[in-house]
Amino acid sequence: MADAIAASAAEAGLRMPLEEAMTTQRAIRRLRPDPVDDALVLRLIALALKAPTGSNLQNWEFVIVKDRAVKARLARLNRQAWRLYGGIGRWLARNDPPMQRIIQAVQWQADHFEEIPVLVVACLRGVIPPLPRIAAASAYGSIFPSVQNLLLAARAAGLGAALITLPLWSTFLARRALGLPWTVTPCAVVPLGWPRGRYGPTTRRPVGDVVHVDRWGNQPFRR
Repeated sequence: MADAIAASAAEAGLRMPLEEAMTTQRAIRRLRPDPVDDALVLRLIALALKAPTGSNLQNWEFVIVKDRAVKARLARLNRQAWRLYGGIGRWLARNDPPMQRIIQAVQWQADHFEEIPVLVVACLRGVIPPLPRIAAASAYGSIFPSVQNLLLAARAAGLGAALITLPLWSTFLARRALGLPWTVTPCAVVPLGWPRGRYGPTTRRPVGDVVHVDRWGNQPFRR
């Protein structure tokens, strides 16, 4: 009964104004282990499929991971990468309290990875070449718009979500964990679950500080 009520509220939340979803979206890494209804996950992926894709190939695939054994294999890959990146990050953020809080959230996610109710692994059919860079950029341009749709839909539905890639540091091992053929490339992992925290307005740099007109350094809108 509780699951049905939560799913109904989430469906109603999908009617949230786009600007509200965009201005309150943030990476939510601390998730409750409570189950997420399959129908809601499929609804989010259906919205993800509305994104544009290169040449309209629609060459995306999504693997929904709920099996704890599969999650455990991805968790090991995530922790292997995080041991390196986390150590570097802590040293770089030793005098940066806001960044330290982010690192703590990533550490929490790594420690509780198996408890995440749903992992959505976004994949592309085909092998993404490392060079030339424009080829890789073009390939990822066919998957990341759909991932952003998924994240915005999750936010509107009240689900916590974040885009992560550490479990995919080895595409060979990630393919083995997920049973993917070599012709399918995993590109991103989106942990989904009901958040332990809450969404709220995000703080970003003023738009004028990041906009350059015609050439680098020409910033007429900068305050």
